[in-house]
Amino acid sequence: MTPAASAVAENDVEEAAPAVESHSKTKPKRQPRYHVVLWNDDDHTYQYVVAMLTKLFGHPVVTGLKMALEVDTKGRVVVLTTTKEHAELKRDQIHAFGADRLVARSKGSMSASIEPEIA
Repeated sequence: MTPAASAVAENDVEEAAPAVESHSKTKPKRQPRYHVVLWNDDDHTYQYVVAMLTKLFGHPVVTGLKMALEVDTKGRVVVLTTTKEHAELKRDQIHAFGADRLVARSKGSMSASIEPEIA
């Protein structure tokens, strides 16, 4: 190849090469997370709490028992930490779970709320 042909070929290669975009190394921002908090009352049994936690959250019975003990002794327990929308859904499911059939004074579901996770 002549020097002139070589220069033309190199220019063609440079022009044909795709532009390389620089990728930033920032990670995508994570959605804020929220706790679903179950509140204690005297109108629901341990059996009710465990059944609710296994059905709504898929917690094993042993985890349900630990959470039932914590809500009973400390007044509250975090049953799930997730996105805000999912936390709202789970809170609403707790509120819709219904009364404890084993306790005559139980008129409805347990109380739950959501709160931001503090990092």
